[in-house]
Amino acid sequence: MESPLYKDAYAFSIRCMKAYDYLTEQKHEFEVSRQLKRSGTSISANISEAHYAQSKADWINKMSIALKEANESKYWINLLHDSDLIDDKVYQSIMNDCVSLIVRLSNSVKTAKRSLK
Repeated sequence: MESPLYKDAYAFSIRCMKAYDYLTEQKHEFEVSRQLKRSGTSISANISEAHYAQSKADWINKMSIALKEANESKYWINLLHDSDLIDDKVYQSIMNDCVSLIVRLSNSVKTAKRSLK
């Protein structure tokens, strides 16, 4: 069964792919949108890999990578907004989703690390 975190990360991946389509077709912006698509889709991919981790340490590693990718996505979203390529409404919506993933991933990793001690 898929976790709520995975489902939300997967939905965020789809948003990033759609943002890429919009930004390349409508704004003719290719580099930053490609970076967002790459980092945004990597989050759910790493969560999916963590599901089949070989150990608790491997699970923590995969989830930590997902967290790093979420933080990178946050950077690209800020850059797109500050460059006036996405408006305030879109920015707030996608940023809220991204920050939610960051918080949840961070909490998951912290909890798992504590359980190793």
